[in-house]
Amino acid sequence: MLTDEPIVLDGGLATELEARGHDLSDALWSARLLTDAPEEIVAAHVAFFRAGAAIATTASYQASFAGFAARGIDRAGAAALLRRSVELAQRARAEVAGDGRRRWVAASVGPYGAVLADGSEYRGRYGLSHRELVAFHRPRLEVLAEAGPDLFALETVPDVDEAAAEVAALAGVGIPAWLSYTIQRGRTRAGQRLADAFAVAADCAQVVAVGVNCCSPDDVADAVAAAWELTAKPVVVYPNSGERWDPAGRRWTGRSRFSAEQVTRWRAAGAHLLGGCCRVRPADIARLARSLDRSSAPMLDKPA
Repeated sequence: MLTDEPIVLDGGLATELEARGHDLSDALWSARLLTDAPEEIVAAHVAFFRAGAAIATTASYQASFAGFAARGIDRAGAAALLRRSVELAQRARAEVAGDGRRRWVAASVGPYGAVLADGSEYRGRYGLSHRELVAFHRPRLEVLAEAGPDLFALETVPDVDEAAAEVAALAGVGIPAWLSYTIQRGRTRAGQRLADAFAVAADCAQVVAVGVNCCSPDDVADAVAAAWELTAKPVVVYPNSGERWDPAGRRWTGRSRFSAEQVTRWRAAGAHLLGGCCRVRPADIARLARSLDRSSAPMLDKPA
């Protein structure tokens, strides 16, 4: 699917759903609307597509068999909802078709910590073995694949151990994936070197891009340089706005530091797929897309 041109990702799906009036303070987060308001998910995807995004990331980040079981949904029902997350993004793509632009659907696969809904995805190191992590991720990958996404987004991965398990779980599923870590100050959230993190996917042909997401915009540039230098794969980046979440007050604080000018620099440094995560809305993606269209700066040559 990858071309020489930059590919614009969407922004924060949950942020857009909240802006549309939905309370997502729930263990299922945006996945709750797969049952309660699926049409709203379609509308949010459409908003990002119309803003210029070429990839829609599905509302399955925090979806799991265990999470749905806690709501009284059996395994068959949970599988149907996982498939629905892909189908809703595909419906949104069909709704905006006809303008000659290519668009793709990325099935979001969040880390084990996201399912715990306690912030563990920003710490990692859950105490699970490699085998246990593979056993957690593999069934979700298999069910999501049944709906025919164009690729998986193995996203917001906090540590190398979980990344290795997700890469192992991909084997034989038949869908390409990108692998993106959540990082802080040049290391994974578990404190590992980015060189070790990106090396996990270096020899896996099914992983077609590596990078970072759900981090501060300030942490992206060094990560792009590391991924571009250490791998032969395209680099994916989609940070948060740079605002901070106050868990006590349950609100975002500070100002957004996500800018189209930064995105242009990330592209020049080697990033290929560019977008946003939490607190990045369609208007931000529209500015990003316009900035990339206007930019005459070529991507730098890959270091020898």
